[in-house]
Amino acid sequence: MADKKPSGHERPVFTDKEALLFHSRGRPGKLEIVATKPMATQRDLSLAYSPGVAAPVLAIARDPSTAYDYTAKGNMVAVITNGTAILGLGDLGALAAKPVMEGKAALFKRFADIDSIDLEVDTRDIEEFIAAVRYLGPSFGGINLEDIKAPECFIIEERLREVMDIPVFHDDQHGTAIISAAGLLNALALTGRDIKEARLVCNGAGAAGLACLDLAKALGFNPAHVTLCDTKGVVYRGRSEGMNQWKSAHAVETKARTLAEALEGADVFYGLSVKGALTPAMLRGMAKDPIVFAMANPDPEISPEEAREARPDAIVATGRSDYPNQINNVLGFPYIFRGALDVRAKTINMEMKIAATKALAQLAREDVPDEVASAYRGARPRFGRDYLIPAPFDPRLISVVPPAVAKAAMDSGVARRPIVDMKSYRGELSARRDPVAALMQTIFDRVRSEPKRVVFAEGEEEQVIRAALAFVNEGLGRAILVGRENRVVETAAAAGLELGDKLEIHNAKLSSRNADYAQLLYARLQRKGYLFRDCQRLINNDRNHFAAAMVAKGDADAMVTGVTRNFSSALEDVRRVVDPKAGRRLIGASLVLANGRVVVVADTAITEMPEASDLAEIAIEAARLAKRIGLEPRVAMLAFSTFGYPPGERTARVNEAVKILDQRKVDFAYDGEMGADIALNRQLMAAYPFCRLKDTANVLVMPAFHSAAISTKMLQELGGATVLGPLVVGLDKPIQIVQLGTTASEIVNMAALAAFGVGG
Repeated sequence: MADKKPSGHERPVFTDKEALLFHSRGRPGKLEIVATKPMATQRDLSLAYSPGVAAPVLAIARDPSTAYDYTAKGNMVAVITNGTAILGLGDLGALAAKPVMEGKAALFKRFADIDSIDLEVDTRDIEEFIAAVRYLGPSFGGINLEDIKAPECFIIEERLREVMDIPVFHDDQHGTAIISAAGLLNALALTGRDIKEARLVCNGAGAAGLACLDLAKALGFNPAHVTLCDTKGVVYRGRSEGMNQWKSAHAVETKARTLAEALEGADVFYGLSVKGALTPAMLRGMAKDPIVFAMANPDPEISPEEAREARPDAIVATGRSDYPNQINNVLGFPYIFRGALDVRAKTINMEMKIAATKALAQLAREDVPDEVASAYRGARPRFGRDYLIPAPFDPRLISVVPPAVAKAAMDSGVARRPIVDMKSYRGELSARRDPVAALMQTIFDRVRSEPKRVVFAEGEEEQVIRAALAFVNEGLGRAILVGRENRVVETAAAAGLELGDKLEIHNAKLSSRNADYAQLLYARLQRKGYLFRDCQRLINNDRNHFAAAMVAKGDADAMVTGVTRNFSSALEDVRRVVDPKAGRRLIGASLVLANGRVVVVADTAITEMPEASDLAEIAIEAARLAKRIGLEPRVAMLAFSTFGYPPGERTARVNEAVKILDQRKVDFAYDGEMGADIALNRQLMAAYPFCRLKDTANVLVMPAFHSAAISTKMLQELGGATVLGPLVVGLDKPIQIVQLGTTASEIVNMAALAAFGVGG
């Protein structure tokens, strides 16, 4: 028997004790408040509070809209509950709901960079609850209602929306409706159904069920083809038992009186009820290719195994993470509020919910990035019956859903601050989740304005093909793959990638330029022990040599490699073909992105134990890189000591390097030797008033290769920093080398940096 492969959907296993320890260790709970402005000096405190705070107070009094400019209101959501319907656990009260609400607030921050505070209102009285919440409008940009039982939740949301001028959104209703509707649109498309003709049966007349039906009808379902069932059976016209105004809105003319009768010939089952509500017999009575969204938690109305045994042609979705097609609200509420907050929307209306639904549905149809494949343990999901909805960790969600919501808010007239440049807005959104995105956005824009031909040396690798396609689709230029065409095509087909005519494929052995490249290499290596046949063999068999020769001869503008070979080996290949620029030093420099700033660290790849003259040249190259990416370089020559204490051999070399820079009269600020803490901390640097740096350093020159490599890797693993590189700086041609096993998105970034000429 073959070993079972991990599906990527296994449910995490932990004990109650582990869960309690997770919540109690260190600082109890999951939230803390962090100041966004410096609070280190008396002047800072005076600006933050009295007397400096008077200025924004008076400005807001004159113009209330400026509260969005001077306070956190525009990025602040309150998560509010009374604990009457805690996620599958029932009415356990407001205090018991606090761990859930803290978790919700943490998700807002994690997925959409929205600050959130949980508020537990200790009352079951509707009027008291509304009174407690309605006056909180000045504090927040939006209200997320959570875990409030029906029908009270309908009244509360409706009344609060009437009296508040900020978005009020009951996620249990609308979040579930939006995510399930996105999956439903894709299921309808996969089975070739027309939404206007499809028949839908919903079992469950609570908050989520009714919201799901409202959205389904708004998307195009014929109301006559939509049947609602509750614990009493079908909600039909004329029924009196167990009815209320919200159920009555979905009552239909029908002879069916039970769920089983309603499901005869139905296309779609929506379950928002209880375990076991849908039996195999009922499922067998549904139409061909039945669509089953069994969303009861923690156990669905029918398990996927039972559903597929009864109907192998069924498409199944649940609310569980251990099965495909999870209806997970985290796909919705962070991004919906992000879009609503960014246009200062008065409310979240149906148009915005429809926009979010369609954006999610479309995203699921696109090729998934490596981050998603990693979450599925390498089993890359592909649009189809088991992948109707994007994965929660898809990094594109934040740049896809909020713009759709924001545009719908503008088009429907509820936005108070329209977004003029939607393209820039998408870039800003990506930067909220990915610190590299902010840096790369400008570089991408520059490359798009002057598209380049980039050769991807390892063209038969799946992630390289994905990266090349993304490079072209992003409008960054032409992508050239080096590899055997049949292998490239086979790999792409196995991965579900459509090449079309987007990529050029060059087989080194069959290339018409093969002889010219071999001659180029022979002219460079003939006095280094290489015969012509050796050079011919390198061009024929080694893609790095072939790709570098393409760039050297002008047949490509830039090159990226490194996926299958370590940095040093790849650089050695490239250097047989391409020299450093005249008068320049070759270095490796990494970009460290942390705490909202970008710092260049050098040399992280080339010179192991630099002498003083080497350190001076490294500083010059690193400063040149900083200027290239838009920084005004402030170079700190680092050591284990600071301005003479304690002394040491390496310190002497750093001091000598500073003197060499003095003699060369360079055009950037520099100083040293100094410790990294002094270089990066304004307050600590102030203890040395003679220091030439007038602000914290953004270029760090390390005293040795090992200290550079160790520190950047430690920052990445322990400090939460993002490290880009090492970048190759100083080569005569734009060639960059990625790390072994890197992701497709990182390859795209490095290809763009190569095309940008970041190392020039």
